[in-house]
Order: sequence, then C-alpha cells, then structure tokens
Amino acid sequence: MSGLEVVRPGPLTTVQDLGRRGVAHLGVPRAGALDEPALRVANRLVGNPPGAAALETTVGGVALRALAPAVVAVTGAPAPVRVAGRAAAWGAPVAVPAGAVIEVGAATHGVRSYLAVAGGIAVSPVLGSRSADVLSGLGPAPLAAGDVLPVGAQPGPYRAADLVPQPAPPAELVLRLRLGPRADWFEPDAVAWLARDTYRVAPASNRVGLRTVGPAVTRARPGELPSEGMVLGAVQIPPDGQPVVFLADHPTTGGYPVVGVVPQPDLAAAAQARPGIPVRFLLLPAR
Repeated sequence: MSGLEVVRPGPLTTVQDLGRRGVAHLGVPRAGALDEPALRVANRLVGNPPGAAALETTVGGVALRALAPAVVAVTGAPAPVRVAGRAAAWGAPVAVPAGAVIEVGAATHGVRSYLAVAGGIAVSPVLGSRSADVLSGLGPAPLAAGDVLPVGAQPGPYRAADLVPQPAPPAELVLRLRLGPRADWFEPDAVAWLARDTYRVAPASNRVGLRTVGPAVTRARPGELPSEGMVLGAVQIPPDGQPVVFLADHPTTGGYPVVGVVPQPDLAAAAQARPGIPVRFLLLPAR
C-alpha cells in the first residue's frame, strides 16, 4: 500500500496545492499553498508537476510513516529533517524506506514548511483542487494522528533535480501596495503615513490574513460599505485601523474598505513572516 501515516500532525498541517481557480463567483476562496514558490520547488525536487498536492506545516512540523518506499523533499521554512531517526537533508530529495518515519521538526526560521512526496498527496479533489480551506471547510481536514494519506503513482523514473535556491524567510517584510479601490475612505495624511510608519506582524495572523499592529489608519468617512468582492492581497482596514493583508483563505466578500492591494509575488514572504517582525508598505505609483 502506498501512503503516509500521520504519526504527529503538528499544530496545523494541511494538504495544499495551487488552489481553486475561477470559483470566487460561487463564494469559494482560492485556498492553496500560502508560499506558492516553496510548493513548486518541493514538487520539482521530487519530480512532480508544479501543482501536485503536498503538505503545508505551521511552525511545529509533522511526522509521517511511509507505508511504502517514497521520495520526499522539504522546502519553505527551514527545519530539521530526520528519517528513521537520522538527520536528512532539507531542500533536497530524500529517499524514505518503507516503514521509516520522516520527521520535520519545528521551523528554525519562518512559519510554513512544505513536504512533497513523489506522486503527490492523492486525496479526492473538491472543485478542482485538493487544498484544505480553513475558512470554508472545503477540502481535507487538517491532519490528525492516525490519518493515512494516499500517495499517487510516481510520475516516471525518478531523476534527482538540481538543488534549487530558496529565499530566506524575511527579517523585515516589505509589501508593495497599489492604492485603491477605497483609498478615498481614509484621511490623505493617514494613507501617506501608512507608507512611512512601521507595523509588526500580529500573533493572530493565519491563512486567512496577515494581521498587523501599528499606527491606526484613520478614516475620512463614517459608517461601513455594503459587502463587495475581495481579492488575494487586498489590504482591508477594519474599524480599529490596523491593516489586514488577505491571504489564500480570505473571504470572497467583505464590508470593510480596502485601501489597496499587495501584488501576488510579495505574498510568499508574508506567508513566512513570524509574529513581531517589522512590516513596511511601499506605495506603488498610480497606473
């Protein structure tokens, strides 16, 4: 039997691929790996297609028993890796014998590690994706001890990939911000100071959004908006004035004004930003 048995699930380990595309009009979030480049690298190292489903861990790692020989790779947040009790490589393909336990320890830097297995995690897809969505509950539930994850057929004779450079988790998070569509809901000085002030990542951050703590962004208008569509990277300002950057499991609608949008390429670093690190917003010129 080809599969991985969960020995230790970690604080929040979920199955993720590249997410659900084209279903926001149904009220379904995109979901998918928060650090998409790290997922793609992990799959490349084991010979999978870029969008194969893998495991996303959160700070605390995971331990799995291979029910058949497997090839795995761990990317994203650096963490100690062990196979059958012996140290193994991070960021490189690793052979795991049948019956051996692969352990991904606590992240030493960053937040989210990715464990890919040759053949991919073959849970049943929902709306075209195997991703777990913590907001809507779609897709497989977060891992629990004793779960058995099916593994798909390997995509052909395994060929070791070259080592792929990966960026270090950020010590300071710099997010580009394109203003709109509701920047006029805020005092002009408040928008200007948003780009000058330093915020910090709040502990309440999760897959739905990166929450920040810092000077409040003050509004120029009272009241609230009717709910309107939200996009990945939208920076919403709730009544407390603390910016929230929407990530992969964000709601598809919301009523708080959006001061601007962070481009998708910047969001991988946001996925690895630990609570307390500084956050700066860099205003992009208007188009």
